[in-house]
Order: sequence, then structure tokens, then C-alpha cells
Amino acid sequence: MAANLSTWTARIWQDLQPTPGRWNSALRIVLASVIVLLLVMTLRMPFAGLGIFLVFLIGRDSPAVSFRSAILTLLTVTVAIAAVLAVVIVTDNDPMARVLGIAVACFLTGMFLMSSTAPGLAVIFGLVFAILMSPWETHTPAGPLVKEMLYLLGAVSLSVGSVVLVEYVFGRRNAAEELQKERITRYQALETMFSLYGQGADAMQLSPAVIQVSRLAVAGQYAMQRLYNIIVERNLDPSVLPIGVRVRITMQAQLLDVSAGFGLQYPTLSDPALRRRCAHIANLCHYLALDTVPPDLRQPLAEEHAVGPEPTLLDRVELVLHDIISMPMKGDLAASKKLIALPSREVPFLIPGALWQPQTIAFALKISLCATLCYIISLAVGWPGISTSIITVFITGLGTSGAIKQRLIFRLAGSVIGGLIFALGATVFLFPLMDSITSLVLLVTVVTFFSAWLVGGRQFNFVGVQTAFSFDLVVFAGFSAPTELAPPRDRLVGILLALVIMAFVFDLIWPVRNVTAMRSSLATILRGVGVLLRESTAARTTAEFLGPADSFRDLVGKTVASIRTMNDTIEYEFGVDRIQHQHAGDIILRASLTAVAFFWNGYAVLHREQDRDFLTEPGLIKMRAILANGMDAMAQSVVRKTDLARIEPAALIDGSLLTHPRYGEYVQNAIARFEELQKFVTQLRTEP
Repeated sequence: MAANLSTWTARIWQDLQPTPGRWNSALRIVLASVIVLLLVMTLRMPFAGLGIFLVFLIGRDSPAVSFRSAILTLLTVTVAIAAVLAVVIVTDNDPMARVLGIAVACFLTGMFLMSSTAPGLAVIFGLVFAILMSPWETHTPAGPLVKEMLYLLGAVSLSVGSVVLVEYVFGRRNAAEELQKERITRYQALETMFSLYGQGADAMQLSPAVIQVSRLAVAGQYAMQRLYNIIVERNLDPSVLPIGVRVRITMQAQLLDVSAGFGLQYPTLSDPALRRRCAHIANLCHYLALDTVPPDLRQPLAEEHAVGPEPTLLDRVELVLHDIISMPMKGDLAASKKLIALPSREVPFLIPGALWQPQTIAFALKISLCATLCYIISLAVGWPGISTSIITVFITGLGTSGAIKQRLIFRLAGSVIGGLIFALGATVFLFPLMDSITSLVLLVTVVTFFSAWLVGGRQFNFVGVQTAFSFDLVVFAGFSAPTELAPPRDRLVGILLALVIMAFVFDLIWPVRNVTAMRSSLATILRGVGVLLRESTAARTTAEFLGPADSFRDLVGKTVASIRTMNDTIEYEFGVDRIQHQHAGDIILRASLTAVAFFWNGYAVLHREQDRDFLTEPGLIKMRAILANGMDAMAQSVVRKTDLARIEPAALIDGSLLTHPRYGEYVQNAIARFEELQKFVTQLRTEP
């Protein structure tokens, strides 16, 4: 128990450490929140707490992203208000219609949460619908209620306007250069650490380098993905970046994770073989920072020794590096800018085929059941204060049991910190002594900065969101200082109610373990690659192939990032088989990274009109047809845990094409990655 407590304390402390861009982001959130506070208090506008909290939900990546996010947020809130009014007016405020309205709204929210490329809008719709439907259960006249609903739209408008203003003044201007700088910084940190290991440095020399890599690993991929989003939203020139930078961000984050684990496990190295491998890794990181790897370094040292079913941390470092250098580099071909970053206008709002998938419908039904039960219980006991249970369902509703447990725990922790400690503490000790707006601004600044700093972390960012949410809703229940202790108590009871109901539905009645969801995601990637292999054969022109390929490319980037996130939350699963699940999750993550490398090796070649012959060469057509069938077979094996009939390299291609001066590299890469995928899928056959 003491060891576990020490580990969690160390993780929390590490997550609070400064990371690139964290100060800047936190201060911008504070400034926007203070502007909203001054405006809503001056205008005496209801829903002040929600307006201030929305600063955390609206995109703050850049002026363009903030503006687009603001418009979509306003439209979503407007649609939610219209939906509530439609239910009330058409049914003459019938009680059963309100219950059914909550059920249907929650179901639609769940559907779009799982199938949309903008899931945050679905959460905002469900959140606003639930907040606005509850007051119609009272006997308040319709006029004041409609007026309050319009005030909510006004509070949201002030919030999004403040965020856009702050971003236009202080937002990032050179996102591509910043992203490249972040990538180079991480590779240089890795180069420094592994160079010291290779030189046999002592623990005192290694410690600062290991700490630097650990801090960058803790920062994760979130900030870099936000920089990428700026590039695609503003359609900036990404030419300083390498091909496929989105998935490279996820790969680099995974490389930092396993490298930090290696650094923390080995204070120094004396084994000459391990030191030689570390020196090679350092050399690779040096060239990866330059986005070009010499051919003689492209074969990792992991190939010189057997990597068993239980790879060491150094093996895992080399395996991730192998996936990274297997992808086409900037120096490999004259890539178009579209290969580096796909403009957002070319990304569909709905993920192709995701809306009617069984897991999407099942998730929506579970979310709807939980929210409806919370709504009925709050009405049955006549306790309006616990309506936060419905809100909790929306903002903790993820697709897997481990992720939901994590969010429920973090939701509870954030509510205790923000609602009970900060809000209740301010009510008891500070508000009786405060007599001006200045003191209120100072209080909000401190709490908002604390929450924003937590939001900037990788592991406990959701605690920061919930801290701000709980504090804002309790403190800004009206326009005067709160004097009652019941609101924070009621909100905590509502959260506990939602926790019990969601645990019952998601973990006992209808559980979906993280590994199961990860298997499904990997199968989606494999099936998608198979479809594209067939599309490349059937396409009469390169343009016919690029349409579906671009959509799938965006899906691949998001799916791999999601698999990595789900792998992180396996530790929140309960049960004796958690260790086995973590092992299976590691294999799935490694397989997904290899599948990404396979996709990009083909996509980078087949996208060019001057390489049309790659699409029409009979030998390559035959190879891609066999590979497509193999991908389908692997997808089925991953999901159903059936035996995989392995396809040998000799059956894939005519041997003459392996050494062909034009097609040889493409063929060799495709076969090598396919072989690796078959190995991973075979290992998954015996995993839980």
C-alpha cells in the first residue's frame, strides 16, 4: 500500500512539472476566464459559472481554430436550446415527453460522440440539453424559463468571444516551426541520454538527461497534436515537417515513454553490448532530428539479436525506432505538402462507416440508459440538486470500462478539490471578508490557474477540467457570494449517484474492456488498409485512389492516438487479469504502429501521378490483392482470437520484383511490415 501511494505521489508530482507551452496555455485560459467573469458580472447574466467553464472546452489552438470552434459551439448550443423548446412546445411540457427527450438526446449524443471527428460538440449538446431540460420540471412560468435559455446563449457567446479575442492577441503564429522545434527537442534529449549510456557515463552524469526525457515523456503528445491542428485548420505551409507528421507525433511520444522507462530502470550501464546498442540509438535519434536517416543505419540493432515474446525496455525502444524509420522520410521523395498535413476541409465530419457500427450503437444505448436513470431518480426523490448526475454521465462517458473508471475517479477527485475544498472553503473563510470585484477576480485567477495547470498535464488533465467545473458552478450560482453549504454537498451526491449507475451499466451489465476496444480499433486499421489495397487496384486514376485514402489517413492518425490513450488507461481496469491485459495492450499498440508504417509506405508512393505505374504493374497488383486478403484475415483473427493462416513472403511476389531497381524498395518494405504484423497478430491469439 505504501509503495502504491509513493508511486502515485511521484506520478502526480511528475505530471505537475513544467512542459513546453504549459505556462503560455495556462495564462491564456486565466485571461479569457477573467474577461468572461467581468462581463457576466457587469451584465448580471445567469449561467455565469457555465460561461466561465466553457473557456476550458473551446479550442484554443490558434485564432483560426478558436474562431471555428466558437462558431460551432454557438450553433451547437442553439440547436440544443431549439431541441428543448421543441420537446416542451410540441408535447405541452408532458412529463413523459421530457424523460423520452432526455433518452433520445443522450442516445444521439452518444452516437455522434463515437462517430464524429468533433466529439466535443456532442458533449456540449448533451450537456446544454440536460441543464436546460431540468428547470421545466418546476412550476416556474414558461416566460422566465425561455428568457433563461436565451441568457445561456448569451453567456456562451461572451465565453467564445473572449477566447477568440485572447487567441487573436496571444495565439501562436508559427505553428509549423514550433512543432518542428518540439520534435527536434525531443530527439535531441533522447540522443543526449543514449549517448551517455553508450559512453558508460555514471549515474550522476546520466541523471539530468534521464530527468529531461522523463519530463518530455510526461508531456505526452497533446501539445504537439494541438500544434498540428493549428497547421491543418489554418492550412499553413508545413514544408519544414516530415511526411505523416501526425502519426509521427504518436510514435515519438511512445518512443519517449519506453525510453524514459529504460532510463529510470538503469541508473548506469556496464554491459558492452547494451552500451553499443544505446550508441546506435543515439545515432539514429541524431539523424531523426534532421528528418533523414542514412541507408546504412536503417536496420536497427534489434534485428541482430532475437526479440522474444517479452521484449526488454531497450528492445521496445528499438522496435519503436524501427517503426519510425520504416516510414518514408522527407528526404526520400519530393513530397507534396498534402502528405505532411491534410487540410481540415478535406476531413469529413463523420468518420466513414462509424455511425452504424454495432459498438457505436451499443455505446449510445448505454449512455442513454445511464442518463435517463439519473434523470428519473433525481425526479423521484425530489432532489433537484443532484441533477449533476446527468452532467457527470455526459462528461465522463467514454467507450471502454477502464477509461470510464478513470474519468469517474478523476471526476470525483476534481469535484472534491473544486467543489468541496475550493468552493466550500471560499464560502466559509473568504467570502465573508470579500467586499469588491477585485478580490473575486483574484480568487478566480488562482483557482483557474491551478485548474489550467492541471489541464496542461498528460495523466491528470481531466482532474483540472473537473476542478474548474465544480468550482464555477458552486461559486457562481447567483450574483452574490454563496452562503449555503448545500450546493457542494448536492453536487457531490449527484456525482456519486452517476458513478454507481455508470459502474453498474458499463462494468457489470454491458462491459467493454480496454483491450477489447483496442482489438477493435486495430482491426479497423487492418480492414481499412485492406480496402485501400483493393482500391489501388481498382482505381483508374490516382485521383480515384486519393479520395478514400485521405479520409482513411485521418482516421489512422486518430485511431492510433486513441489506441495509445486506451493502453495508458488499462491500469484502471479491475481484476486479476489486469497484468495480462497490459501485456496484450502493448502488443496491440506495437502492431498498430507497424500497420501505420505499412500504410504510409504505400500511400507515399501511390499518391503521385508520376508513379502511376505502381498502380498498374501486374506483379504489384497481385501482391496487393494477396496483402488485402491477409489484412482481412488478420483483422478477423484480432477480433475473434482465431488462428491465423500465415502467408509466406514467397507467395506474395515474384522474386524478380524484390530486386527491381524501381519497385524493389516498395516491395521489400511492404513484405517486411506485413511479416511483422503477422507476428504480432499471432502473439495476440493467446492473449486475453
